[in-house]
Amino acid sequence: MQAIATKQNINTEAIKNAVAGKMDSAAFTTWVAPLQFNVCQNCLNIIAQNQFTADYVKREYGNILRNTAADFSLDINICVGASLNVNKTANDNVVCAYAPAKTATALKQNGFERFISYDENMFAVAACKKIANGNAPFTQLFIYGPSGCGKSMLLDCIYNTFNGKVVKMTGGQFVSEFARSLRDKTIFSFKDYCRNCDVFMMDDVCALSGKRATTDEFLQLIMDLKNARKSVVLTANAAPSALSGFDRRVQSLFASGLVVDVVAPNAFVRRKMLLDAGVRMDVANELAGSIAADGHLVDGVINKIKTYTELMGETVDMMVASRLLGDVLSKNKTPISMVKAMCEKMGVSFDEICGNSRTRRLVRARQIMMSVLKSATNLSLTEIGNVCGGRDHATVVYALSQIENQKASDLILCAEIDDMVKLCK
Repeated sequence: MQAIATKQNINTEAIKNAVAGKMDSAAFTTWVAPLQFNVCQNCLNIIAQNQFTADYVKREYGNILRNTAADFSLDINICVGASLNVNKTANDNVVCAYAPAKTATALKQNGFERFISYDENMFAVAACKKIANGNAPFTQLFIYGPSGCGKSMLLDCIYNTFNGKVVKMTGGQFVSEFARSLRDKTIFSFKDYCRNCDVFMMDDVCALSGKRATTDEFLQLIMDLKNARKSVVLTANAAPSALSGFDRRVQSLFASGLVVDVVAPNAFVRRKMLLDAGVRMDVANELAGSIAADGHLVDGVINKIKTYTELMGETVDMMVASRLLGDVLSKNKTPISMVKAMCEKMGVSFDEICGNSRTRRLVRARQIMMSVLKSATNLSLTEIGNVCGGRDHATVVYALSQIENQKASDLILCAEIDDMVKLCK
């Protein structure tokens, strides 16, 4: 069969029928029939809906398609629709672009010059700058720290500084888009979207906790990106080994790259944030020591002061600030509030600490908390046991002895306990 097809005289249905005669009918119906065929300048263009389909067809049925095209004296080109500017149809597997475009304003507001660096977070900032400059010696960066420590802002800094293509989404967005792509049968397009980038960033991977199918898809995405030497940046409120709701396989993959921590903003950082926002120096000096170590809370204070000044036309002095910010200024810390703060820092829930679970992770967390309360408060051992879920005196004594023995040979544990003692004082 040596018919000559030209641009002026071509029957693409005849070509499809010829292909169908050389293939299993089910395979043809599933993979080839939905493809778009056209001929341009003696070349048969076979247009797939997405890159996954194009790659699969090329790999599995490329020889059949090439031989058939040769029967019609045509060359062959298998591609996706966008490659030939083909109009997308209503059932085309294309996920709408939900990553915001870069703007000059966003770059000015969210560049690294806006992020306040200090000793405790210098390593994390340096790692993020390496990613943003495109010369990082690592492919995966995992940033963890408590709420309000600046993890999301670091991702914004990378997004607005990097010159290549960046896909940035929250864990909740990934869960939502994955579910929508399954419902709308656009899963292959969603996979292409996530992989077609130079840097992939996810803020708050904890949102994937307990969602098995979504987590499996995300793990495959990470492995594909790393194999392609693309950069991956993830954030969470706890270190990989302390994440709850993930099995050991997931924790191991999260920990396979560079893992860095970001601490809550100290008084110096809070003061700098207030001064940069135009707050009076005397007010900023006073508030920096009274506001909790939470960047989100500091932003809320700044917004409240700015709004009050704009609406009331008055300068906010310390007297006005004390009345205006009475709901956020630090009050005397209670043992319960200390335990809850430590739970957040260690990535466990208060209910778990007070519960009856004897898993190794929770037992160690309770023992550390008991040691911190012993150092930071004047509570008796019985009172410490009551705060940590009604543990008896003997349990507290055993916990304190265990932690003291471990501190003798574990400098990281010593530093962790010292940080939480400062948090409780």
